[in-house]
Amino acid sequence: MSATRAEAGPPREAEPGRDRAIAAMFGRIAGFYDLLNHVFSLGIDRWWRRELAKSAEPAGDGVMLDLASGTLDVALALVRRYPGGTVLAADFCRPMLERGRRKLERDRPPVLPVCADARFIPLPDASAACVTMAFGIRNIRPRSAAFAQMLRVLRPGGRACILEFGSGRERIWGGLYNLYLNRVMPLAGRLVSGDDGAYRYLAESIREFPAAEELAGELRRAGFAEVHWRRLTSGIVCLHVAVKGA
Repeated sequence: MSATRAEAGPPREAEPGRDRAIAAMFGRIAGFYDLLNHVFSLGIDRWWRRELAKSAEPAGDGVMLDLASGTLDVALALVRRYPGGTVLAADFCRPMLERGRRKLERDRPPVLPVCADARFIPLPDASAACVTMAFGIRNIRPRSAAFAQMLRVLRPGGRACILEFGSGRERIWGGLYNLYLNRVMPLAGRLVSGDDGAYRYLAESIREFPAAEELAGELRRAGFAEVHWRRLTSGIVCLHVAVKGA
């Protein structure tokens, strides 16, 4: 796929109305996003993102690409892990990026925020040393369009590293986590942010998300030469690593 073809229009199965609604939802909670992430995960989300950055292992000195970059925590983890590199931080929700820009004001790390959709990545073919995405792939339809773009922009041997919640169809901690996800999280989200809809959507999107082996199969079908994954925190999240062939 050429870099210009991605601009021709939305991929088949795309849902523009759904995309706009999700972007607006994240825009409403942007000011509370970091706080609620840390509270709901008991601070473990910081470790999850460090593990994601560690797995990226950039191929050469090309730009590192972080998709669904949100408030830029993964982008910053990448530049800390790989000093001297530059991160293009892309997200389709501008208020989230604007919130993240505040983290760049003091030290001015080499992070370049850009408002962009993971299905239309604004990079030439084979130009990215690695691609990361944390908690974003479940919001994208069709996922195959994002996987195709990741494969296109990666250098040979480069890695696409995807951190995402495990499927809510699996019982974790005897179902205690599932109860927390479905009942406690929306209530707490409403009390803190005044918007329980975002956290109800979170629970629903996790319930609908495929199991880790299914997602690995999607990545293999997209054309990645090697795919492996591991569970973190008893499978609350999974970290997939997909390698582009030489």
